[in-house]
Amino acid sequence: MKIVSMLLLIGLALHAFQRYRSPLNPGNVNAQYEYEMQNPVDDPPDAGEKAEYAFARLRYRGHRGYRRSSWGTDSNKAERQFIQGIRRLTRIHTRSVEQVVDVDSDEIYKWPWLYAVEVGYWELDERQAKRIREYLDRGGFLMVDDFHGSAEWESFATSLRRVFPDRPILELEDANQIFHVLYNLDKRFQVPGRQYVYSGRTYERDGIEARWRGVMDDNGRIQVAICHNMDLGDAWEWADFPDYPEPYASLAYRIGINYLVYSMTH
Repeated sequence: MKIVSMLLLIGLALHAFQRYRSPLNPGNVNAQYEYEMQNPVDDPPDAGEKAEYAFARLRYRGHRGYRRSSWGTDSNKAERQFIQGIRRLTRIHTRSVEQVVDVDSDEIYKWPWLYAVEVGYWELDERQAKRIREYLDRGGFLMVDDFHGSAEWESFATSLRRVFPDRPILELEDANQIFHVLYNLDKRFQVPGRQYVYSGRTYERDGIEARWRGVMDDNGRIQVAICHNMDLGDAWEWADFPDYPEPYASLAYRIGINYLVYSMTH
């Protein structure tokens, strides 16, 4: 009877542990979040290697909570393919796997570059906004991407105003260093998501014009880089898709790499 009870306890413990592991990819370093990711892929053998830089994706609570939140859109295939581009096109020692960083965790202070998508659906409360503001004022950098049109803009801006009640959102001029720190990006164009392959439209909703915007600190350093009415994450994710046009994928990589290099040098 004691043996049966012990086996039962071991079985329950294993079940509790496995609940937090992905049934599809049990080796994933972010397995507890994989059910919230849209396009998860297997970890490479060097996933645990320490590196100079790791792609950190912000996990936030959206209108529909976490399980159906949009924070994991395009993840994690998008970041894995972007990481490969960083490795090929720069000398930055880059970790082969991404890091999921929850907005409510102090882990946020360990990752100087954060990426967030579909922020037209995020909802930051005052405590979360204060945490992000402290992170950015300490020298952190946030890149937001893949949200479209006026309605999503207003939703995004509502939460951003909680982070920056004292700072305006500015249009980034072509001469800004962020567009020239590695690649010269005077000539930019709208980067569409995969939907372009089927629709022929580079825009979604009423987001006809791509807008590159940002929030700066008192010294002119960009703290938040805002990619509105474009979908760089989709371009990274589908760069290996034969029907997705190369010019869009190439520009998406150059923008992302410029933003990364800027964040590491400013």
